[in-house]
Amino acid sequence: MTDEAARDPAALIATMGQHARAAATVLATAPTHAKAAALNAAATAMRDDRAQILAANRDDVARAQAAQLSGAMLDRLTLTPARIEGVATGLEAVAALPDPVGTIIDRSERPNGLRLSRVRVPLGVVGIIYESRPNVTADAGALAMMAGNAVILRGGSEASASNRALHACLLRGLEAAGLPAAAIQLVPTTDRAAVGAMLAAAGLIDIIIPRGGKGLVERVQADARVPVLAHLDGINHLYVDRAADPEMARAIALNAKLRRTGVCGATETLLIDRAFANPRPILSALIDGGCALRGTPDVCALEPRAVPATAEDWGTEYLDAILSVALVDGVEDAMRHIAAHGSHHTDAIVTEDAATAERFLAEVDSAIVAWNASTQFADGGEFGLGAEIGIATGRLHARGPVALEGLTTYKWQVRGNGQTRA
Repeated sequence: MTDEAARDPAALIATMGQHARAAATVLATAPTHAKAAALNAAATAMRDDRAQILAANRDDVARAQAAQLSGAMLDRLTLTPARIEGVATGLEAVAALPDPVGTIIDRSERPNGLRLSRVRVPLGVVGIIYESRPNVTADAGALAMMAGNAVILRGGSEASASNRALHACLLRGLEAAGLPAAAIQLVPTTDRAAVGAMLAAAGLIDIIIPRGGKGLVERVQADARVPVLAHLDGINHLYVDRAADPEMARAIALNAKLRRTGVCGATETLLIDRAFANPRPILSALIDGGCALRGTPDVCALEPRAVPATAEDWGTEYLDAILSVALVDGVEDAMRHIAAHGSHHTDAIVTEDAATAERFLAEVDSAIVAWNASTQFADGGEFGLGAEIGIATGRLHARGPVALEGLTTYKWQVRGNGQTRA
């Protein structure tokens, strides 16, 4: 890297983009076993370097605490031995997945004898801009590379030491497998101008995927000159139907909200059918579990420890132990509420009525819709995808957990025997 590139964020990203483009050309035809070997070697390196990774993460957490970051941000930032093992296991899981590159999606033959096929190919160079979660360094690097893409990672300054430690393990994996180091690059500066340079890098970066808070995603979507794959909010709903099993509803509500409050799959609004037999045990269990409830007047009448909800609460992604709660008049009213206030991320119904459940699954327009399951299953690993690069809530290219297949596109291959068009 030249001195100019080191000083100038635009020059830096241009240089990284050129190196990534060259690496992407190699990765597009790299054999599956080489890509898998790189990830398995990186997983071993993470286990070997666990002490160093934890030490780096402690430095990041200490700085974040001094800067008074929120509890949700601290939870996302913090690494533990179990979380590092989870990251390493995730790399191995991705390595074991079927390689989508080269998969034939479909074939056909035209009346004139032309044989057509659609074949999966990598996207090319993927840019990931993310905050807080150092595990994204490993997950995004692994998924992009396994799908045949080069990736440029720009993590948040609050996780800079952790990101560097994890990235070093990925580089050792690439080296062990004989793949180019530029396949997975980490932007070495925390200068915010580097983000702007990535967003303007049309021709060098093929797609940008932001992972972070609403402010980050809004900026990326507003300023990017490169296609963006993103979700803005995770305003997820859990609807307890009149035909719900009470104990199942209580258990799912507790898990959906409180298992980890800072993840994008956490439930932010609980809707309960007015005809449901007894909502009080669910409300009491949530408050006893440490969750603050913001409810409609009838909810506050049922549970005096709840506080009145405001209009803003229904559109708020708390990422904290806070839950909006409303009583609704059946599934149709619940779906109206979700349509008005949801973010098309993840919504769930608890009911023993199969017809009501199937209606909910069919009519709720979200990337993930669940029946009798926690919204916290909104995760690529839980979907058997090994890991995810994010949850996409749009309608183009990919939707829901974006893993290997979501990081590919396709091209048409046409095979003929001399046909010419009249």
